[in-house]
Amino acid sequence: MKPNQVICGEASEVMAGFPADSIPLTVTSPPYDDLRSYQGYTFDFEAIAQQLWRVTKPGGVVVWVVGDETKNGSETGESFRQALRFMEIGFSLFDTMIYQKSGFAYPSNDKYHQVFEYMFILSKGPVKTFNPIIDHENITVKRGGGKARDKDGTMRDGGNGGLKLEKYGKRWNVWYYSVGGNKTTKDKIAFQHPAIFPEQLAADHIRSWSNEGDVVLDPMCGSGTTLKAARILGRKYIGIEISPEYCKIINERLSQQTLF
Repeated sequence: MKPNQVICGEASEVMAGFPADSIPLTVTSPPYDDLRSYQGYTFDFEAIAQQLWRVTKPGGVVVWVVGDETKNGSETGESFRQALRFMEIGFSLFDTMIYQKSGFAYPSNDKYHQVFEYMFILSKGPVKTFNPIIDHENITVKRGGGKARDKDGTMRDGGNGGLKLEKYGKRWNVWYYSVGGNKTTKDKIAFQHPAIFPEQLAADHIRSWSNEGDVVLDPMCGSGTTLKAARILGRKYIGIEISPEYCKIINERLSQQTLF
């Protein structure tokens, strides 16, 4: 399992050759229902999920960025089915996060415009590495007294006694990113892929759930966003992509002298 490479092949077949309990972090985004054709390649969720469970280290994390297609007036709910299946396999659903797209929406005439996707944080047992991003501005930097509510609904003194808060605290689990040309990425070649997510999104998850020198896997690496972010942040990377055409895009992005 050589790091810092892109392997052109089907994800579950390639991962079958990896040692068990070898990957501390996976950041990936699978095909969403039938929203994109991806050159006719198919997506075997069950086989990929089983291999992700096998290769993930105890304490490791899989970040699964996914959305749903609307068919006949109903969202498919496939994202939820996938999350529940991961739990049946053995993963814990550590957090259900939201990726909200600033300045962009899928327009709809009969309901509110869609502006977000799910980011399921799946863990193999208790999470080993968490490096919280501290960039949420605390509106109240000094709190006196405070109240807390018990299970029966009654209020009591929270007992924080004038706790002094820092100006910035831990980020919340709804993350906002501007998307589109020159926002998702400055790499024009990346837009030859039909579905890319923001480089900053990948970078933020890599910072949160791994340390420098760790291996980051993307088994459906598309245009190579996760791999690029991992390289910039001093992590090792392994990418798997079934399309030879997309593999060329990835290698071209990674060959740039200046990545940012």
